[in-house]
Amino acid sequence: MSIDRLLAEARAGLRRLKPHDVAEAVRAGGLLVDTRPEYQRRADGDIPGAVVVERNQLEWRLDPHSESRIPEAAHDRVHWIVICDEGYSSSLAAVSLRAMGLVNATDVVGGFQEWRAAGLPVTRGLVRPRLASYDLR
Repeated sequence: MSIDRLLAEARAGLRRLKPHDVAEAVRAGGLLVDTRPEYQRRADGDIPGAVVVERNQLEWRLDPHSESRIPEAAHDRVHWIVICDEGYSSSLAAVSLRAMGLVNATDVVGGFQEWRAAGLPVTRGLVRPRLASYDLR
């Protein structure tokens, strides 16, 4: 299966959000999780209020049953809204979260680049990625 087909199948099962819809979803209790690596966040900035979890740790940090979870991963119904740089890896990540039972996971169309192009808030000053609960002691 090609990556294009895999991506299309992944997105077929998601109700993806446009950047301007994210604020409303967050007000309703959703959590925006930024999976971009440090070099992209350093170059382009951070999204105020986003939980930063780099992609390679996402499933462990968001699984409420994982010993490596972050405090926000309280239960399987958290509305995780994944954002990456352009909206590709976030779709695959959201499907991975759904496969783990996080039924409300979705992603942002166009990712950070679309977010910034829409004139939505961006801050400078690198936000540290979220660590597991045990790392916060």
